[in-house]
Amino acid sequence: MRLLRLRLVTSIGLLLATVSVRGQNASFELWPEVDVWYRLNNSWRLSAFAPITKYNESKTRDLNIYLQADYAWGHSKHPYFNRLVDDNRNQQLKTWMVRGGYMKGVSIYDWGESYSEQMAFGELHSRWAYIKEVLFSQRLRVDNRWVGDQPVYSYRLRYRMMIEREFVSSKSSFVPYVSAEAYYDSRYSKINRIRLIGGTTISRGGPLALEGNITYQNDINYSTPNMFALNVILHVFLKRQPKQ
Repeated sequence: MRLLRLRLVTSIGLLLATVSVRGQNASFELWPEVDVWYRLNNSWRLSAFAPITKYNESKTRDLNIYLQADYAWGHSKHPYFNRLVDDNRNQQLKTWMVRGGYMKGVSIYDWGESYSEQMAFGELHSRWAYIKEVLFSQRLRVDNRWVGDQPVYSYRLRYRMMIEREFVSSKSSFVPYVSAEAYYDSRYSKINRIRLIGGTTISRGGPLALEGNITYQNDINYSTPNMFALNVILHVFLKRQPKQ
């Protein structure tokens, strides 16, 4: 973990210091997405994501469907209440969370001929509040992947650091955030991808929230290693109603 974290920080520093993007080695994308969250209780939650992306694995746009379940527990020494990126109601923050899920991805225009993937993944999150209500979180994720018509198994290890803070104005909530993530891919036996994200989530306390971010991704194994994407996400928050 320490080695992966050191590689991530070092890689980010080198990217910020040396990256020079030219037309022939960069791509620019628009990624629309709809996320549905269904809270069962204070600890358990189900969710489904439907992003439309375009990665270098496919020459067409891809549709990915995620089905997930997560469980949160634990409290910090200082109670911290928030809405933040992945929930839309004020609640006390739980410091640990595990998530498991399944993803099916296909290229849209030819229904999987150019790209198809199945993935089972697991995540461990830790979240800690710091001074002035700044939240620092870490996520360790394992992707078990089967890509292609005749799929061959591979896996990815992903480590992400994220900083966010909520600002409340009247009934509105604004949550700016920045994150950095490193990908280790077993197909190449090295860290081959770095992703940097900066964005904001906006909500008014109802069942909907809108998130927008700019993603920069560097992948050394592609002919166009630098990618920029505008990611626009509609969040829909649902909650299990207590029995009467």
